[in-house]
Amino acid sequence: MTSEIKKGVYRQIAPLTLIRTVLNTGFRMIYPFQPFFMEELGIGLGEMTRMLAGRSLVGIFSPLTASVADSRGRKTGMLLGVTLFSLGALIFLFWTTGGGLLAFLLLSTIGKAIFDPSLQAYFGDRVPYSRRGFVLALTEMSWSGAFFLGVPLVGFLIRKSGLTAPFLGITVLGAVSFLVIVFLIPADPLPEQDRPGLMQNFWTVFSSRAALAGLMVSLLIAAANEVVNVVFGVWLNDSFSLQIAALGGASAVIGLSELIGEGAVSAVSDVLSKKKAVFWGALANSGAALSLILLGRVQWGAVLGLFLFYLTFEFTIVSAIPLMTGVVPEARATMMALNIASVSLGRGLGSLAAAPLYSRGFLFNAVAGALINLLALIALRLVIVKEKG
Repeated sequence: MTSEIKKGVYRQIAPLTLIRTVLNTGFRMIYPFQPFFMEELGIGLGEMTRMLAGRSLVGIFSPLTASVADSRGRKTGMLLGVTLFSLGALIFLFWTTGGGLLAFLLLSTIGKAIFDPSLQAYFGDRVPYSRRGFVLALTEMSWSGAFFLGVPLVGFLIRKSGLTAPFLGITVLGAVSFLVIVFLIPADPLPEQDRPGLMQNFWTVFSSRAALAGLMVSLLIAAANEVVNVVFGVWLNDSFSLQIAALGGASAVIGLSELIGEGAVSAVSDVLSKKKAVFWGALANSGAALSLILLGRVQWGAVLGLFLFYLTFEFTIVSAIPLMTGVVPEARATMMALNIASVSLGRGLGSLAAAPLYSRGFLFNAVAGALINLLALIALRLVIVKEKG
């Protein structure tokens, strides 16, 4: 396989990354503004964390629909994902309650869990493995872009126009994204008569020890992040009484750290090797989690600690994505859907653990994050890449 990237691929990276930025903003905006969602909707921290856990856990079932990208095509998967995500935002616009928020959380998660593996498989088909870390890291900048640009904008809209304003924006941008995909991405090829079905694709993944190990790595990395991620907005508010503008500013700092982490992946993962990048990233993330204990005694130290924590996490999780695309290339979209499901399960388990840990003190969240990362390093030893070139 040639190591060259076709020019047509470069023209698609930017618009697809912007679409993912919209989806990721909708996904991430809940965390820093939790206190304000809770106040406006009349829900407590326990209920909010259970809703976030439910959002993550519903992602476990996403491969049942996300594998449509293997059976029906990558473009079909992307269109379905954007549609479900926008529908969730539209529901909250007309049902601005805790129930409406839960509907948004669930539908947007399923939509994102269909869109992301479809996009990853699309580029996986068109970019050689030796250059895939670079291309997929560029698309992953949508994750940091959501916190660096999207979340501060959400804070501005909430402050000026109320809680529903960001959801109106997401609905409109979702419709625009649908049209962009229709005209930008080539039509899916007609389904082949002998194309593997849903169960065969699942069997291909679950019969591979390397694939199962890779899924466990993603689960543990995500769980380690979520035990801190779910409570960081509450922690900053409890410790330093940060208001909505300050929380938006802290989110921008975190987004910048993630952008640096994603940029590092695009620069070094293809050279260093994707597996080594995951190893060193998870190890550094454990150290960053423990650093929060000392740095978090003052406001600037807490923000610095979160900067390091999210930088190392983003480097790790983004390095894992191109690694997973090469484990079972014959069922690539299904593998990537299951990888996202593993991340969702990890986030769900981390969310469920976060509030009980925080009730004992943020120290317990930080230590738990470090220890879970170390478990991921054990599973990483069993991950073997099948694809070459």
